[in-house]
Amino acid sequence: MLLYRSAAWFAKGLREYTKTGYESASKDFVPDDLEVQVPGRAFMVTGGNSGIGKATAMEIAKRGGTVHLVCRDHSRAEGARAEIIRESGNQNIFLHIVDLSVPKSIWKFVENFKQEHTLNVLINNAGCMVNKRELTEDGLEKNFATNTLGVYVLTTALIPVLEKEDDPRVITVSSGGMLVQKLNIDDLQSERTAFDGTMVYAQNKRQQVVLTEQWARAHPAIHFSCMHPGWVDTPGVRLSMPGFHARLGARLRSEAQGADTVLWLALAPAATAQPSGCFFQDRKPAPTHLPLARTSSSPAEEEKLVGILEELARRFK
Repeated sequence: MLLYRSAAWFAKGLREYTKTGYESASKDFVPDDLEVQVPGRAFMVTGGNSGIGKATAMEIAKRGGTVHLVCRDHSRAEGARAEIIRESGNQNIFLHIVDLSVPKSIWKFVENFKQEHTLNVLINNAGCMVNKRELTEDGLEKNFATNTLGVYVLTTALIPVLEKEDDPRVITVSSGGMLVQKLNIDDLQSERTAFDGTMVYAQNKRQQVVLTEQWARAHPAIHFSCMHPGWVDTPGVRLSMPGFHARLGARLRSEAQGADTVLWLALAPAATAQPSGCFFQDRKPAPTHLPLARTSSSPAEEEKLVGILEELARRFK
């Protein structure tokens, strides 16, 4: 079944996830959707120092939004902040150094953040693909700690902050790679099978889709969405998937193309006309399962995932 899923996904990707897929889809875009100015609105972008996150932060800054960059590496983040200020002319760019694989640091960050700032839009963009099993200081598998638990803790902690503001939104940059994975709540720490970083990452991205659907039902005042940026030429892809990057080459999307749907979901009035909780690809809701792939999960499995994450979030608060 995994072989079928992978083959079907790759064929779909060649049609839809590449640069030509974006160019084809963009023929249906409404150009005016992103002709907006957003002074007075505050946006948090995790992993905003490079790749899709940086491209997203730059475009928001150019439209007058207040941008909070949440990054791990201070020196690279400072460089990105300076570049965004220089190119956008927007001084309201704030930098926060947080390790999103460490729940305690996230809780502490949010506690301090909410004392000084407001927030309209959270963009969960940061992620990692570690190709060998590695544990964090808390004994958590690093991909899961960053991509799933970190996203859960940050979003959950910020929901009360978002609910106080006008038109609050949460966008999570997931991946079409999740289509090859069925939710597996029995091995969240990747302890029971041979470790494959690509498949662990895909499982994390499936978990993000499930969480988005759960949050949308639990918090109707906030518009939740997740999305696939396509196959994008980013530093993360070059580092974590060098073979894939070399094979696709010029067919990969630019960072700006990868950021397009993130920006649309964060900025466009048209985005909130779509139901909360959807998975998007090129500004349109997209299926979360491949045909005949048997990747659907039960409500009980999805609720168990949330319960496990809630317990871990409390344990490491």
